[in-house]
Amino acid sequence: MSGVLPWHQPLWQRLVKQQAEGRLPHAMLFAGAKGVGKVQFAEAIGAGLLCHSPLDGEACGSCKSCELIKGGSHPDLLRLSPEEEGKVIKVDPVREMIDKLHSTAQQGGYRILIIHPAEEMNVAAANAILKTLEEPGDATLIMLVVDQLGKVMPTIRSRCQRIDFPAPQTAEATRWLAAEAEISEDEASKFLALAQGAPLLARDWKLGGVKDLRAKFLTGLADLIRNRQSPLTLAEQLQKEDVGLMLSWWGTLMSDVIHLQLAAADGPRTNLDMAKLVAALSKRCQSDAIFKLNDQIHQERAALMYHQNPNKQLLLEKLFMDWKRLTQTD
Repeated sequence: MSGVLPWHQPLWQRLVKQQAEGRLPHAMLFAGAKGVGKVQFAEAIGAGLLCHSPLDGEACGSCKSCELIKGGSHPDLLRLSPEEEGKVIKVDPVREMIDKLHSTAQQGGYRILIIHPAEEMNVAAANAILKTLEEPGDATLIMLVVDQLGKVMPTIRSRCQRIDFPAPQTAEATRWLAAEAEISEDEASKFLALAQGAPLLARDWKLGGVKDLRAKFLTGLADLIRNRQSPLTLAEQLQKEDVGLMLSWWGTLMSDVIHLQLAAADGPRTNLDMAKLVAALSKRCQSDAIFKLNDQIHQERAALMYHQNPNKQLLLEKLFMDWKRLTQTD
């Protein structure tokens, strides 16, 4: 039942030692990019603490507690996420979880709460959890898993032990991804580059068919340049897709172009399969125009992340028109 990823073993041993010495904090904040394994690590900690026969801190996988966890029905392992992806965590679900934390553990051990992504708690929800972070009660552990640390209230951060999760070494992550997704290491390295070194995100993209959406999006960008597609039509076709994800890909494409222009690099760092497009753009476009559009893309992506709810079709139309102008020759 081990959920500890290879690159997390040193951190795992450190926390196991803390727990054995009675120094495990009551609240921890796991910070790092999406897809490096923070949630899986939190789940492994929870399972290990609730297990009746743990081995080196890890759950045995066969006791009554482990069976309940595998079935998703352990009463003392609580999880809280937005009701819908991309939405905020509201105050009522937080209060409900706090009530459960303050009740007696039904299995007689720890009561554990995992909140992810914790930065999506709205102000009321974040304020509701503050007092519990200060006085959680005995044998209680709250783990806040955060993809965007800058969105977390300082008062929340100050009440947790922060643990940073960097991306793993490329070679180790590539081997793991190749085995996990049953692909070659060459293909794994390309997915890993697209996911900015986040192995679990790369795995999910591979297994979830995100590759098809990316191909559709990049083909659309190329068609705009070749006058085979209009900005309005392409925006209408894509506005119901994951716009935030497409903007992240677009941002990496612009970064690759900037990298080629400024560093005279041999090829892209991220979009390894789009080397020809990146090279053409780096030769054809002015640097100041590239920087300007790149800033616009990041601003619009930030607006989506902060739930400012822009009209996605209008957002794409504007960016696609700017992209088309960017690549027009005088």
